[in-house]
Amino acid sequence: MKRPIIGVCPLFDSEKNSLWMLPGYNDGIENAGGVPLMLPLSRDKKVLAAAFEVCDGLVLTGGQDVDPALYGGRKETCGEICEKRDFAEALHLKLALERDKPVLGICRGIQFLNAALGGTLYGDLKTEHKSSVGHVMTPPYDRAVHKVTIKKGTPLYDIIGAEQISVNSYHHQAVKTLSPKLSEAARSEDGLIEGVFLPGKKFVLAVQWHPEFSFKTDENSRKIFSAFVNAAK
Repeated sequence: MKRPIIGVCPLFDSEKNSLWMLPGYNDGIENAGGVPLMLPLSRDKKVLAAAFEVCDGLVLTGGQDVDPALYGGRKETCGEICEKRDFAEALHLKLALERDKPVLGICRGIQFLNAALGGTLYGDLKTEHKSSVGHVMTPPYDRAVHKVTIKKGTPLYDIIGAEQISVNSYHHQAVKTLSPKLSEAARSEDGLIEGVFLPGKKFVLAVQWHPEFSFKTDENSRKIFSAFVNAAK
């Protein structure tokens, strides 16, 4: 069987003015049987569409904050944004949904998916959702720091096969109001939505934690990558 090509949204380094990629995204995809392909950052819709044309699935990666303009948030609580990235990912997501190609969102990916589909975000958890749960962990990032509860009957539960798992965590934004198009799949101990899916699609799933950091040591992270890549075959 042909190995599916997975389009991976690049990360952007504003200081070096460069595109880059954490190896865990690519390695997790490759380990699951896919071929990772880093997508371009461009404002040319034809370029973006041509690049995505060869892809069988899409990964929305971590990185800069989502522009508050997308969800009616306040810029005062927001960190660095990348408008070009928001533009490119919006088009890639639109194409993926129109063509029912599998989508996996990770960290910023769950936030962008929710905002793009009409939901809102906490701009800064430290000030807007105070909690004793650690959402900004220190290295190493492949260890678990808090638990999430997974809803039965959701695609995430079908993948993991358990109601509660322990996850890593590194983020300062999160889903506030869930998009009316999305359904909840998991919550953290302090009530944050940590997993979502889009009903009626082959595979549109996003998590707040980081399977790209933990797939080598965590079976649940490998299960997520495998389910996603298998849906793209």
